[in-house]
Amino acid sequence: MGKRAKLKKAFLIASPSTSSPPSNVDDQELMDDLLAQLDAKDKHVQSETATIINDICINTQSEVQEKRDPKSRFLARQAKKAAAFAQTHLATDPEADARLQKEAELEEKTINRICDELGVQIHEVEPDGHCLYSAVADQLALLGILDSPRAHYATTRLAASNYIFSHPNDFLPFLPSNDGEITGAPDTGLMTPQQFEKYCMAIRDTGVWGGEPEILALSRAFAVPIHVIQSESPSIVEHNPSLPGRGSANRKVARISYHRRMYGLGEHYNSLRPKSGLSKISSTIQSILT
Repeated sequence: MGKRAKLKKAFLIASPSTSSPPSNVDDQELMDDLLAQLDAKDKHVQSETATIINDICINTQSEVQEKRDPKSRFLARQAKKAAAFAQTHLATDPEADARLQKEAELEEKTINRICDELGVQIHEVEPDGHCLYSAVADQLALLGILDSPRAHYATTRLAASNYIFSHPNDFLPFLPSNDGEITGAPDTGLMTPQQFEKYCMAIRDTGVWGGEPEILALSRAFAVPIHVIQSESPSIVEHNPSLPGRGSANRKVARISYHRRMYGLGEHYNSLRPKSGLSKISSTIQSILT
């Protein structure tokens, strides 16, 4: 579903003219999509999405007052948390915006420099909550590990989920129970087996963002090193399979870039593809000019 379609669907849910709140107000996939769109580069899309989330919160609160049942109260809590998250995108602070813009420009310049040194260029991935998985899928297709029909975030989400679930001892120490709302875990300690299962299911079935544990899982699942390029130190974070007899002599490397500031909320990943001849010439000219 594209940005316009998602916003239109959400607007219908949030519209105060609706006689009764539609049943899909608790559609978790839609809320995941809306939260992901807060990452969009387009500031108008960010603002519009944040406003819609807040409207959904207001309507959900009204529904709770009318019904007062446990499900409605749960929906209200979820919407309230989402609205608080979205509220940060409605306030404007010129000084803060200027600082973030400067940080974003510096990040972009640094990552582009590293890409030039490696002979790769950024292939932008949709900031839709699946960016890590889409970026890795794109790399696996380039390396011939996945064929084109399977080079999709659904494939890599499933692989990460299955690998983590089947290797709990490798990942549980890095997944505290306060990791997020998905697990429903207590505030302290490690995940229970039930919470761990929910976490793995969320990786597979929702638009929840991925990070270091999921990158490591994908590296091991596909027996390929995954190098993450970033503007911070170290500039290249290597995730290696470290599995005896699996890919130890494989020189193929999947390269993705990590962006904290360039895409709205940040926490975005792109795929890094080899530069074409024309791109190399353009980069050389640009470096001379700057």
